[in-house]
Amino acid sequence: MTDLETRAAPSSRAGALRRAAPALLGYAAVRALGLVALAVWSAARDKSAYTLLTARWDALWYTRVAELGYGYEVRLANGDVHSNLAFFPLLPWLERLVTAVSPLSYADGGFLVALFASLAAAWGIFAVADHVYGRRAGVCAVLLWAVLPVGIVQSMAYSESLFTALAAWALYAVLTGRWPAAGTLALLAGLTRPVGMAVVAAVWVAALASFVRDRRASEPDGARIAPSAPASASASAPDSISASADASRVLGMLLAPLGTAGYVLWVGHHTGKGPLGYLDVQAGWRNGFDGGYAFARFVAEKFTSFPSALAGVGLIVGVASVIWLYAVGVRQRQPLPLLVYTGVVTALALCASSYFGSKPRLLVPAFPLLLPLALALARLRTRRSALVLGSVAVASAVYGAFWLNGPGPP
Repeated sequence: MTDLETRAAPSSRAGALRRAAPALLGYAAVRALGLVALAVWSAARDKSAYTLLTARWDALWYTRVAELGYGYEVRLANGDVHSNLAFFPLLPWLERLVTAVSPLSYADGGFLVALFASLAAAWGIFAVADHVYGRRAGVCAVLLWAVLPVGIVQSMAYSESLFTALAAWALYAVLTGRWPAAGTLALLAGLTRPVGMAVVAAVWVAALASFVRDRRASEPDGARIAPSAPASASASAPDSISASADASRVLGMLLAPLGTAGYVLWVGHHTGKGPLGYLDVQAGWRNGFDGGYAFARFVAEKFTSFPSALAGVGLIVGVASVIWLYAVGVRQRQPLPLLVYTGVVTALALCASSYFGSKPRLLVPAFPLLLPLALALARLRTRRSALVLGSVAVASAVYGAFWLNGPGPP
């Protein structure tokens, strides 16, 4: 799957947690810094930081699903229909569960889920990067994910942290050959966001590649063992192991798409519009896949005047950077499931006709894009890499506070 040396997984959960501790502590420190900056900025503007995190934009839609179920919609003056069927159910289910077992509100439940899911996501990102590139790169990858300019989203009652946690651990399960676990996590990711299909694609492509690799390994020099060759007890053991591995992969492949497919088909049945009913729901939000045409027009329009042209240049640089990071990952021979997952997430984010201000947020789950930067930081002296990450963390905290008190993530 990759020519890079991979590291053996820690032998126990306690050992894995100890190994990941520096990454998790660093992540918690960065997120705490972001929340403090948000609280200070919000107080200066007479706003509630907690309300900004739990009761605006998509967070409100998720809590309405948790409280009232599906069927709520808003009809706009221009004829658009915003239906809560656009929001996948796992986060509202968890919010409802928290409320059922505690005195917390649905909004509180969303924040709590985001809090724990972000830590689980950080651990999953570390596990993937550590497995492929080593512990130091794993720590850097987690901290880079924490200091993203829109990293404050990881602390909001949104589904990004939950989805990233499920996706990261699904990819780790694929890399370590735990196919039923990978399929189950992909199923749950598919119940979290539409981009869950990226995790499904990674599981399927990796499983098929594994099938092919095993078949080639069983045929030395391209020649099959003659059927008339005498069987032996020693020969039957590898056959049994191979059959078990095949069954495990097939089970993972069968489980993986059930979340996404199940919800999309349910929406089609619920709306009476058949298997494509979910696309009609998304069309009501003016969401669709146009290959990036609408986004390209949006960027081009920025160059109609000088002040906005600077924003246009920034958008072009940002998109070029994302594409460059993906290309570097290909050149560095990242494992196939990571490349497939990142490619699908990036394509859906950049080539969708959704609200353009959401695109940075939609790229938050594409954490493998950060691995080339993590490798570069891991090669620096500890003091220098800490200085770089610390400076970026401060800038990210300030920007997150400004962003959430201003335009914010729709």
